Amino acid sequence: MKKFWIGLAVVVLVGFGALQIAESVIMGGDSYYVQITTDGEKTTSKDDSGNVYTQYHYELPAYDENGKSKTLDFNGFQERPLRKEAYLKLTWNEKKGVTSYEEVKEKDIPAKALTQLKGA
Repeated sequence: MKKFWIGLAVVVLVGFGALQIAESVIMGGDSYYVQITTDGEKTTSKDDSGNVYTQYHYELPAYDENGKSKTLDFNGFQERPLRKEAYLKLTWNEKKGVTSYEEVKEKDIPAKALTQLKGA
């Protein structure tokens, strides 16, 4: 019985570790910072169930913590455009593109990236 519990614990730990690695590879990536300067391009679509949804497409210059530039495109899945002048931290994955974004305060942006955003 003791071997069963040890075996079960090992399987659970290995499974959890594999899920964490998969999530990191699929959804993880490099951090870039952007400032929303436009309303984005609005598109309205229907899903397979007939539900209507709105999204806004953005293509903006983004900067990593060292101030290196990359033009990134991403969609905001909201009924309204993202707030102008807002700063966002984007997670960019080489295979998937932008996988997530979150609004951040100016003070949370690395100095080199902020310098580039202010000058852009």
